[in-house]
Amino acid sequence: MKTTLLAAAFVVALTLSAMAAQKPAPSLHLAGNPDEPYKMAPAGTPPALCDPCLFYGGDLNPLDPNAAGLSDENTLLVFGSSTYGNFNVPSGATVNVTGILFNVQADANFDPVTGTYDIRQGVSEGDGGTDIASGSGNIQVAATGRNFIGLNEYSIAIQLSAPVTLGAGSYWFNVTPTCTNGSQDGSCSVGRFFVSNSTQRTNNVYGGRESNQSIYLNSAYFGFTFADWCDSDFGLNPRQCNSLSFGVIGTGDNQ
Repeated sequence: MKTTLLAAAFVVALTLSAMAAQKPAPSLHLAGNPDEPYKMAPAGTPPALCDPCLFYGGDLNPLDPNAAGLSDENTLLVFGSSTYGNFNVPSGATVNVTGILFNVQADANFDPVTGTYDIRQGVSEGDGGTDIASGSGNIQVAATGRNFIGLNEYSIAIQLSAPVTLGAGSYWFNVTPTCTNGSQDGSCSVGRFFVSNSTQRTNNVYGGRESNQSIYLNSAYFGFTFADWCDSDFGLNPRQCNSLSFGVIGTGDNQ
């Protein structure tokens, strides 16, 4: 099923307008080189909106052939399609999460400037695990200055309705932006959002707290229930589906 649905997804020559003319595909990416040795970049400076920044997975590298954008969107074209990134609270530690940040590539407007968020535990292939916190609200948006195959990238951050305390364990986070204002904004019917990956974890903050290859797609539109982006049927190589460019905002003992 995945192979049939995604066969056309990974042809970079397809223009965004052509994609809009037929059922679009979950991801947008360049062919990569999975055999290149992986080296995690040293810790650096996260996006300004990740403040205080408990964790940041790292920047997108648009020049890396393994750079990718993964469906993370709720628009009039693609509804209810969310990608989840992983963050681990180490043994003996406790953190207080107040917000989540995602870096997304966009050719739709953030209209309205809102999004949904979700925190889960125990996610695995086909299983969303346990919902810890979810909700919706206004998002803050800031351009990163990066552009990936024609799409500008933005940091989007959302504050949780109430802080969430997380003990030691593995958790999955999502923020999905919206473009649903069809009466005023035509981009909501043709545009898309993609969350960036991070191939070197550049500027990471505790980047090692993200498990390798633990990114999931939950999409009513594409018909996937917590599908592992590293599933071979999706066509991504191990570098493209390894790390997500997202952050966890809050305080606590993260040593």
